[in-house]
Amino acid sequence: MENPAESSPDIAFPADLQAAYAMIVAEREARIAAQAEAFAAQAELRTAQAEAVAAKAKASSTEATIAHLKLMIEKLKRELYGSRPERTVRLIDQMELQLEELEAAASEDEIAAETMARQASLPAPALRRRPVRRPFPENLPRERVIVPAPTSCTCCGSFKLAKLGEDVTETLEVVPRSWKVVQTVREKFTCRDCEAISQPPAPFHVVPRGFAGPHLLAMVLFEKFGQHQPLNRQSERYAREGVELSVSTLADQVGAATAVLSPLHDLIAAHVLAAKRLHGDDTTVPILAKGKTDTGRIWTYVRDDRPFGGDDPPAALYFASRDRRQEHPDKHLAGFNGILQADAYGGYNGLYDQAREGGPVRSALCWAHARRGFFELADIAAQARRGTTAVVISPIALEAVKRIDALFAIEREIHGRSADERLAARQEQSRPLVEDLHTWLSEQRQALSRSSSVAKPIDYMLRRFDRFGAFLEDGRICLSNNAAERALRGFALGRKAWLFAGSDRGADRAAAMATLIQTARLNDVDPQAWLADVLARIADMPQKRLAELLPWNWKAVQSEPKAA
Repeated sequence: MENPAESSPDIAFPADLQAAYAMIVAEREARIAAQAEAFAAQAELRTAQAEAVAAKAKASSTEATIAHLKLMIEKLKRELYGSRPERTVRLIDQMELQLEELEAAASEDEIAAETMARQASLPAPALRRRPVRRPFPENLPRERVIVPAPTSCTCCGSFKLAKLGEDVTETLEVVPRSWKVVQTVREKFTCRDCEAISQPPAPFHVVPRGFAGPHLLAMVLFEKFGQHQPLNRQSERYAREGVELSVSTLADQVGAATAVLSPLHDLIAAHVLAAKRLHGDDTTVPILAKGKTDTGRIWTYVRDDRPFGGDDPPAALYFASRDRRQEHPDKHLAGFNGILQADAYGGYNGLYDQAREGGPVRSALCWAHARRGFFELADIAAQARRGTTAVVISPIALEAVKRIDALFAIEREIHGRSADERLAARQEQSRPLVEDLHTWLSEQRQALSRSSSVAKPIDYMLRRFDRFGAFLEDGRICLSNNAAERALRGFALGRKAWLFAGSDRGADRAAAMATLIQTARLNDVDPQAWLADVLARIADMPQKRLAELLPWNWKAVQSEPKAA
């Protein structure tokens, strides 16, 4: 910036004007210096973050290598010294599961390290050594997909091209009950004028430097997280079909695919937590610890507006934790302040606190839970099966079941109607029954002793009767929390197949994939077909269009050709 006093020597500028000009120049220079320092600090921060992520990836790789070597030692000992005790056999199975989780975690960390290094303009971190991949079996059919060749030289634009050769990339793909290898051919041409070589870019793989096609990845993910088939069983089945894929290789693919699908998980989570009413529940999941298993938890929050005619698509969100402390639901629903339908678990009390930041969550209890306590004392069929050991059927419990069933009968008639219609029907039909039930339970409780078996379910209802009656004030509330219980049924059944989660990250990975698969099921979408299409398209999908891959939007697009 030129000083006006120096550019015009014949003009005398006041001293105060020259001082102001000098101050402006000094402020500008200081601002430029501050910006340069800020840019330098940001660059240093990105470099430090990239180095930290690279170190984490290296540590994960080391852990996976150590676990692999330990597993190999145990297997060699068993082969060398003959049969081993049953405890050792279980130990080997446990080590295989640990190796599976560590391999998947290492793949996720490597992808994160590469991304951070690219953002910080640093060289890509060194990757862990993987077993040399065997050639695909020759008996598998080959399908040649030829990428259109360039019509002109990419260097000078000349049309005088001569074929120089071709590169073939083989991708293992699966068709239901049959296998094939897809050969993607990229022809190379050389320019006769400038001798430059032209060739289309290499095809995209879901897993960097991977070999598995999207349909194969979708099948592995759905079998593991949707059908609860551990990777070792999948590996054995594939080997019987003539394709050898080790557990380590499959775990590598699972970890990378989970990282690729994480943006869709975030969109589903945002959709679920934006609801005004949620179903919440949890179930036990054993998580591997040193020399034992901890009783961890899988939490689910389901958004389903169909009972009151809502237009928003249903979705389910899952979280994993190693214990059942109150801090977990507080963290999961930190930004939620609508209606939570759940059981009377005390861990939710922090959400109902009037002093909660963002406002309290409104509680609506499940009548199916309350009915279950009475039904156990009034189940005639179960008592008949017990024979001489059967206890006397409680007439009070039987009457309570009949009264609660009358409320459920009304709910079946108004299912699917609008919230206003449901509320009007409840005010007219359900409210008198609820008030009468409250009076009857209070009278029966006064006549019972503290040790009476039916006193416990009665006290359970009377102490929380205002929260049980919340459905009379809002037509969106359901009478039961069955939506959340249905969402957890897969984990309850799958525990018998996979026994336990291999680590905290393994439980988190299972929760993330369950979110995708269960949401697809709630929207009547085939999870495997949806995952295959998403994995094939997600790399080319811009960030602002990722919502098109959500199950409900994907289903709408898929149904358009059929309708046409």
